[in-house]
Amino acid sequence: MNSVIHAEHLSKLYRRGLNADPGLRHALEKFLRSPLESLRRPKQETFWALKDVSLDVREGEVLGLIGRNGAGKTTLLKILSRITKPTTGFAEIHGRVGSLLEVGTGFHPELTGRENTFLSGAILGMSKRDITRKFDEIVAFAELEKFIDTPVKHYSSGMYVRLAFAVAAHLEPEILLVDEVLAVGDINFQKKCLGKMGDVARAGRTVVLVSHQLNQIRRLCHRVVWVDDGQIRQDGPAGDVVSAYESVMARGDSDTGERARTVNTGARFVKWAIVSPDGGDPHTLTSLGAVTVSFTLDVPQPLRNIHHGIALFNHDRQLMWGWATDGVNFHQGENSLTFTFPMLPLRPGPYSWLVSLYQDSKEIDVWECLPEMHVATAALQHQYDSWNGILNIPVDFNVSRQLAPSSGNSTAESKSQ
Repeated sequence: MNSVIHAEHLSKLYRRGLNADPGLRHALEKFLRSPLESLRRPKQETFWALKDVSLDVREGEVLGLIGRNGAGKTTLLKILSRITKPTTGFAEIHGRVGSLLEVGTGFHPELTGRENTFLSGAILGMSKRDITRKFDEIVAFAELEKFIDTPVKHYSSGMYVRLAFAVAAHLEPEILLVDEVLAVGDINFQKKCLGKMGDVARAGRTVVLVSHQLNQIRRLCHRVVWVDDGQIRQDGPAGDVVSAYESVMARGDSDTGERARTVNTGARFVKWAIVSPDGGDPHTLTSLGAVTVSFTLDVPQPLRNIHHGIALFNHDRQLMWGWATDGVNFHQGENSLTFTFPMLPLRPGPYSWLVSLYQDSKEIDVWECLPEMHVATAALQHQYDSWNGILNIPVDFNVSRQLAPSSGNSTAESKSQ
């Protein structure tokens, strides 16, 4: 598949702490008060918003950009949109680009919504006939029929972003760049936008999306790039990268090593893995079917009558599941402790296993297993993170119309949703 965005070694340097020209009068006043101070040059601090970022986006790909505020995501989109020039490096864009980066970007405030729609289409290289063909659909989507001939400077931020998104999505750019502006709209409009971006993606157009709504990223994106401190920290499948990002955010990026464990010679857990299904990565769960998890225990000397416990926690340290048993015997050497679950219906994200061994109430080993388990299954819940629960359970939904009873029997028509 062809690459439509190719960026090599992009870097962007900004200066901060610059003062505006105070004018001659204020400069003279400052000189009279403190001649030496006025002759000193103001301190200019610089920082790299992007540092040596290289990126390829293929035709028809839906790429998500995630990361902390100030990580460099918007700067990257501005460079790709030709709004900002990079300090070093270059980016090649092959195709018409529609961008929705900030409320107000690309619209002339004195022009009406109608005029801005035609202007935006002309900038994209579309003919007046093509824009006219799409115009009614754009206005209906934005729900601005009564205000389309009003100058956009009188629009509220919500009206502005509704029209901007409708124009960007409907005028069929080959590449659509979208920043976190959809947070301005109300819930119903956000839902419409998500549906439209899904349509754009299915039509084979390229989408680059910045969002802090991680379930939106999981649903819409094939691939995710995690930007951290101006650099690409991770680039890969959406589920893997989002789970890794959630894991780091949950522990504050401070817990980088294994937690202290009891020093003993009785036995020690040494590794764990998802045995089945085999998804390639032994620590990532990618399906909602039966799951087998195995923990390897190194036993220097045989152990008898042992208490064994296991627990599963989410990244907020909520207990998802716990279980224990007594009277377990272990042979000398490596022992496998295997658990088979009919399914683990957990919402996507990072999780941690905790396994323990005790003998006569004396701790032998307690291990918070590393690496964490990443659940990268399809998200089967509400499209907004705020309405996502702990469980991720598949469900069949039907709407039935109860028909009038005939001869004492009632029938129904059913339609799967």
